[in-house]
Parts: sequence; C-alpha cells; structure tokens
Amino acid sequence: MEISDLVAGKVVDVPDFPKPGILFKDLMPLFADGPAFGAVIEAIIAEHGADGFDVVAGIEARGFVIAAAVAYATGKGVVPVRKAGKLPRATVSASYALEYGEAVLEVHEDAFAAGERVLVVDDVLATGGTAAATLGLVERAGGQVSGFSVILELGFLGGRSRIAPRPVHALLTVS
Repeated sequence: MEISDLVAGKVVDVPDFPKPGILFKDLMPLFADGPAFGAVIEAIIAEHGADGFDVVAGIEARGFVIAAAVAYATGKGVVPVRKAGKLPRATVSASYALEYGEAVLEVHEDAFAAGERVLVVDDVLATGGTAAATLGLVERAGGQVSGFSVILELGFLGGRSRIAPRPVHALLTVS
C-alpha cells in the first residue's frame, strides 16, 4: 500500500472544529494504529535520510509525537517548538497568523548548536503560518533547516508558497 493511501485512510474529517467553518483533519486514528504510525515515521526518515539531520524539531502539539518517534528511530535529539509561555528559559519567539486566528511560537534560544542541521516536522501544513514561523525560529536560534516534513498537506490553502524556496515533504497532499 502506498503511504499516501495509508494516510488518507486514517484521516477523519471533523467539521466546525475548532471554529465554525473549519474542517479539521484529525490524524489521531493514524497515531493510534501502531503499524500505520510506524510506516509514517519510516517514510519520513527515508525521505530525509537518517544522516541528513542532527536533531528533530516538532511543532506543538501533534508535531511532538512525530518528532519524538523520528528522533528515537534515528538516535537523534528532539526539540519542542512551543506555544508562548511554555518554556522555562530564555526564548526566541515569532508571531504568526493561522487559518483560524493568531498565535506565538517559541524555542529556547540555545536549542540548537550553530549550524546544527534540523529536521522540522508537523502533522499538517495548512496556510503555512506555523511552518514559516517555526523555520524562522530554528534559523534565528542558530539551526540550519535541513528539511520540513508533514504527514498531510492541504495544498488548496497555499502553505507551501509561504515557506518557499524551502522544500516541503508531505506524505499526502490534498488539493
């Protein structure tokens, strides 16, 4: 089975969440299926190569799940990119707009060694606001973005263009 078909079969559409008019793509059934989740993690690693990055950064909150699994499977470290006010030490922050509001993300200012290659992962790429903010934070904190990978890309929202020219790896793109 193709990885895109596997992902498509595990996505549950939730209308009007978190606000009316939003169709939320719930990937929790994918995370709950051990073999399917394992296949997703292996596909991400295969795309980037276990030697293609030094550390994995996961975007709050579902990106943490993916990042931890990729980091564990490759013997790398994991860095959380958090919502504002959740990290205990000095941080670098970025404000951004998302499809249903605004938010601020933070990472510890010493999260990455200078030039450290960072694979950034998240569950969904929608408008690209979260991704653009995160990639900028990684670079401002001294990391070098070596890749950006998502399970599901909502291509019709144009998020890929917001983070160009950086490449995006999506296991499934919905047009």
